[in-house]
Amino acid sequence: MRLRLLAAVQALLADESLVGLKDAPRLAAVVLYAKSRAPRGQKNDLQTSTWGAELGRWIGVKPSTVHHKVLPVLRGSGAARTRVVTDAEGHPTGLDCLVTPLWNAHHGGGAAHPLALDKAELATLLRLCEALFGHGWTPENKVPTPPGLLAGRTGKGAATDRLGLLLMVLNTRASGWLQLCGGSVKAKEGRGAATLARLLGCSPSGARKVLTRLTEAGVVTRQRKATSTRMNGRARVMLLPIARAHGRTLASVEAVQSPESVFSARPDGAVGDHAPADAAGALGTSGIGGAEGTPEPGNQERPSSAELHSDHAQVVTPVVPQQLDCGFSGEGREAEGRRPERVWVREDQAVDGKTAAAGTGSAVAEGGPLRGEKPKDSPVDERAGQRAAGAGAGGRPKAAGWEKAQQQKPVALPDDLRLRVALGPVSWLWKQLNGWQQNRVEEAARAELAGLEGLLAVPGGAPRLLADRLTDRLEETGGEALIRKPFGWLIGRGLVRRPSCSDRRCDDGTRLDTGGECENCGNVVHIRWARRVKTAAQIDRELPHLGDDQRRRVLKERLREQTAVEAEDHVRRREEARAEKARRDAARAADQERAERERAASAAADAVRQALACEDCGQQQAGGLCEACGYRRRAEALIVEAGMVVATWAADLAHQGDVDAVAADVRASLAADIERARRAFLDSAPPGELDADPISAAAVLAFGALRAVEAALPEFRSSALGRLAQTEEADAEARRAYKTEQRRRWFRHNPNGADAVAAATKAADTARERTAECLLAARLEQLREQRAARTEQAAAAPWTDRLPQLAARALDGDTAGAVIA
Repeated sequence: MRLRLLAAVQALLADESLVGLKDAPRLAAVVLYAKSRAPRGQKNDLQTSTWGAELGRWIGVKPSTVHHKVLPVLRGSGAARTRVVTDAEGHPTGLDCLVTPLWNAHHGGGAAHPLALDKAELATLLRLCEALFGHGWTPENKVPTPPGLLAGRTGKGAATDRLGLLLMVLNTRASGWLQLCGGSVKAKEGRGAATLARLLGCSPSGARKVLTRLTEAGVVTRQRKATSTRMNGRARVMLLPIARAHGRTLASVEAVQSPESVFSARPDGAVGDHAPADAAGALGTSGIGGAEGTPEPGNQERPSSAELHSDHAQVVTPVVPQQLDCGFSGEGREAEGRRPERVWVREDQAVDGKTAAAGTGSAVAEGGPLRGEKPKDSPVDERAGQRAAGAGAGGRPKAAGWEKAQQQKPVALPDDLRLRVALGPVSWLWKQLNGWQQNRVEEAARAELAGLEGLLAVPGGAPRLLADRLTDRLEETGGEALIRKPFGWLIGRGLVRRPSCSDRRCDDGTRLDTGGECENCGNVVHIRWARRVKTAAQIDRELPHLGDDQRRRVLKERLREQTAVEAEDHVRRREEARAEKARRDAARAADQERAERERAASAAADAVRQALACEDCGQQQAGGLCEACGYRRRAEALIVEAGMVVATWAADLAHQGDVDAVAADVRASLAADIERARRAFLDSAPPGELDADPISAAAVLAFGALRAVEAALPEFRSSALGRLAQTEEADAEARRAYKTEQRRRWFRHNPNGADAVAAATKAADTARERTAECLLAARLEQLREQRAARTEQAAAAPWTDRLPQLAARALDGDTAGAVIA
């Protein structure tokens, strides 16, 4: 069954419609293939029913990614056909999908085709996918399906991890060990990564990252075969779920994952020095059976024909207790446990085993010629002595100014918690910097944290984001041990953001604010690919007889020319944008200056206006109209409006005398209301308070009159609407609305029924109200026009008629003093 399913999946992925696609569409094709209905002679055979969110949960991406980057790609390449399923109302309820290679296999390849699986085989493949990366579900009245091993692995690279795990499982026997590829492979990636790269069709570097993520997820473990010589044995990759499922010595599986099982027993006859037990882990090697460590360049497999290292003579007393290590003689480690010391460091110690370093020579050298005893020191020995004298506590020679820099620099990470979290992955590189370099790195890290905080929606996530970036950059480099210049690497590569597009939130194709894939990068890649395809097609049309090498050269030259043109256009647009920004800044400054001038002019005009006397009563510094006169004018306008409202139904609009009589009656009624409000205020006011401030008292009385008129005006308006609703025009409009409502098609069978009469009555009342409002608005407009015409025709009164009125006006104290003077 395993070989049958492996052949089917490989045949599906090798189909020409899926070759060259990304892993998300390829995994989606595999899932749709596994969920397809077995052929039974029905119309919907070989199809599967799903929807975007469901397919996204299978491949570990969002529904938007499915609808924009998965299904369109499958349809465009011809790998799948889709049809939206709708209900009776036209709303989409699902998606019917048909995998085209499966259809071609059943209609052209026959039963012997690898893709022509039967019902049981398709069910087995689907069950395998559920166990590996199914999202899990709990149906009603059925046994729940638990989530798969990689159900929680979503986002960037999730589809690649899931597809890689499926292919590795199908290439693994019941023992749990992956069948590795043969031939020569790169030592940096290892044979496991090379095998996975061939399965996925990607580079060994990318496969190594996938293998590392699967190892961290706990589904894959890597080790090397144990050897009696303690050399690195052949690398192996174990699929832990398969080993556990077949009951293959669960204790041995756990031992592979345990760090105690990394080393094999040391032979009794082995001799030589041994470094501390943590030295292997510090170097990044897995010893003989490293379970989960990523193979480093130093951990290369030992060829079968390589000879073992020769043993040392047991002369020098061991400095540290004998512990298991990689087994190389002369190996040493510092307290940091990362980089080897000089092979002759321990040979500079005294014979008695004390920790004090010896001088330029060794005490054992005096015992015989085996230690290089010579009658006199050679220039080489003198230089060796100088190096030993200049060496520090660890025995490593240092430059003259290096010791001073090491004394001045802070060894630990900064005290700021945010910087400690951000620089945690590169703590060992931090210790290699001097004081000045640490200050520069700290400044760069603070600046990057400030920039990241401005991009995140939730504050506080910048340190963790920067730490993840440094971790990824270290993984790309191959580890801290491969970095020769820590300061240059941190400033130029580790801390800097590497946008793949113009979006400032993009870093290596990942959105910093959401953590998902950058959609703008996809657009840029699509545009570049479309431009390349268009240019290639143009070359084929213009130069059809070119060879492959010449065609490739011409294509590169044209793409280079287009890139140069785009760069010039980009520079030009930047200059135009800069000029436009300067123009907008200048216009904005001019607008601000003009606004300031207008504000100053308005303030000056307002100051002049405030100095004017009241037009009605002559009060000084009243701004042209005092408060009491303002209230009187508004009250007078409302009295006139109330008179016209009443005149709309109580007077003949063509007869001006009737209109004036009605207005006089309304004025008298409102004057009575104003007088009652005035007396109520005077009765409630304390004695002597009005005489203390007569201006304020007059304003209060004028405001009371205004409120009395405002309260009476709605009553006049409501009375006018009620009167106008009884006019002939309103009755006619109500009858028409009543009959129209009765003639509605839903009342046509019984126009005199209760429902029809109620609806017709409501429609008639509504029409009557609207007619009354229209009549009121039309008649008020007519009265206003008549009043405006009379005001324009009235000539200004001569001074001889106005002087008696002005002479009768009372003068305030200031005006009287000025007249007397």
